[in-house]
Order: sequence, then structure tokens, then C-alpha cells
Amino acid sequence: MNQFDLIRVIPKAELHVHIEGTFEPELMFKIAQRNQIEIPYKSVDEIKQAYNFHNLQSFLDIYYAGANVLIQEQDFYDLAWAYFEKCAEDNVVHSEIFFDPQTHTDRGVAFDTVILGLKRACDDALEKLGISSHLIMCFLRHLSEDSAFETLKQALPHKEHIIGVGLDSSEVGHPPAKFERVFAQAKAEGFLTVAHAGEEGPPEYIWEALDLLQVNRIDHGVRSEEDAQLMQRLINEKMPLTVCPLSNLKLCVVEDMSQHNIRRLLQKGVHVTVNSDDPSYFGGYMNDNFIAITQALNLTNDEIKTLAINSFEASFISTEQKKLYIDQVNNLFQ
Repeated sequence: MNQFDLIRVIPKAELHVHIEGTFEPELMFKIAQRNQIEIPYKSVDEIKQAYNFHNLQSFLDIYYAGANVLIQEQDFYDLAWAYFEKCAEDNVVHSEIFFDPQTHTDRGVAFDTVILGLKRACDDALEKLGISSHLIMCFLRHLSEDSAFETLKQALPHKEHIIGVGLDSSEVGHPPAKFERVFAQAKAEGFLTVAHAGEEGPPEYIWEALDLLQVNRIDHGVRSEEDAQLMQRLINEKMPLTVCPLSNLKLCVVEDMSQHNIRRLLQKGVHVTVNSDDPSYFGGYMNDNFIAITQALNLTNDEIKTLAINSFEASFISTEQKKLYIDQVNNLFQ
């Protein structure tokens, strides 16, 4: 079996994907028309042309513009269902999905509308596609602490549907420390915690996420390599990094995929995983990311296997489920 066939058939878990970032141009245009919402694009091709950006902020501008067409519960269902169909194509058997309620509640869309649409798609994905999933609610770090507290309050009636909280959006200038008290309350309510850190922000942000937010995983974390002491801590604690290679390339975190450090991190013993981040904007879902780094970094079959196993080990599924999936991965290599 060649490596690309191996990537296609190996079971994988995705731990870093923003559901709003899976919004394909065709679906965006369809929902905009359905809801009679004006968008600054006259065709699907115009939307595709707009998917060109040079840094995180220019991406976020189009990202939030697209989210504006999501109004009804069915819109959120359709968005998530389209993503799960991509998971089925890529043999992603479990996904832990970020959603940004503030992006929608600030527009007057009820929290209930968002969560009920997403949850219904998650239930259908399990029943019809055999794909399990968890929802992780992210706070937008460019907004205030008060806004995050309000969002946490809105989430509490839906605790059974939300496994954790995260921190995303514009990293630079918004350190994890800004949300220390919000995360403390979220943990007290029983939520697991993750946070974006060390993508565009410095290694110090990763330290803050670990020490102040007490996260279970670091999202991105590629700049950890700049701090030897931090690297040793990540290795010692087996702290997962949810790395997103095509995203890093598209947002110019790296200039060329051959410069990406995911293989070096893996070889040094960091618990790295492969993920798609905002795949409709960044040019690829899970298998595209695996293929890109395999080609650019000359990954071995054993390294591909380790990355797949890491994804399950770092997930929030039960020990029994982890063993089931990891056994499936190992069986492919016998």
C-alpha cells in the first residue's frame, strides 16, 4: 500500500476544526439566498476569489462575513452535516468541533439556535455515518472578559452537549491571562479546557495557557520550539499540540511546507496531532493536511501511524474507545 492509500484508509480523529471554518462557498451562497441575506459577492466564484488572505486578521475578516448568513437552526445543521460528509470521505471517525457562539449571538442569533442545529448534526453523524463527535465552545479573545462570562452563562443550560471550552480568534495582543477567571469558572462547572496559543503569539502565551488556564491541550503551539524549557515540559507532560499544517502555510506562519516543524516536534517526542483548522478557507481537510506534510517532509509510514494514534490518545473520548480505534490503526500495519 502506498502512503497516500494508507492516509486514506487509516482511522483518524480531528481535534482542531472550527465549524464556521468549514463553510464552503457553494453552501454559503445557498444559505445566503435561502435567508435572503445580502453578501458582497455575486457568485460562488466571487466568494472563492475572496478566499485569499495574507495573515490571520485578513482571514478572520472574510470568516466573520461568511458567518453572517447563518441565522436558522437548519443553517447550523447544514454547515455541520457538510463537514461530517467530508469526515466520512477522509475516514475521520471522531471529531472534536469548535464553535464560536459570540460570532452569532452578537448578531442576535440565539445560543439555543446554534447549539441545537450543531447537536442534531452530531447525532445524525453518529447514527448515519458512524462518526462520533464532541462540541467545544470557544471564546473570542478579541472580545472582553465580560462577554466571555456572559457566553459561559448562556452555555450552562446545554452543558450535556458541550464537553469543553476553548479560546480562539486574534491571538496577538490578547494573551490567555485575559481569560484566567473565565476558564477557572468553566473548569468549576466541569468543562475541559483548550486554548489557541503559540501560532502567531509567542511561547509565553503557551506558558500562560498551561499555568493560568490549566488547559488539557494546546491548539497550534508550533512556536513552542523557540523555548527549550517549554519543549521539555510539553514532552514530560505529554501535552498534546493540535497542529494545522495547511493553515500555518496559508497564514504565513511558515513560508513553505518544507519548513514546517511538525516532523521535528514529533521526532523530539512532542505529542503532536494533525488537523485542518478552517479547511474550506485553507485549502484542505484532514487527508489533504496529512498528504501535504508527507510529501514536503518525507514522513515515514511509522510517523503517519504515530500521528494517527496521537489523535486518539489526545482526544476526549473514553479509554475504551481510544483502545478500539488505536487497535484499528495498529491492525493496518501488521
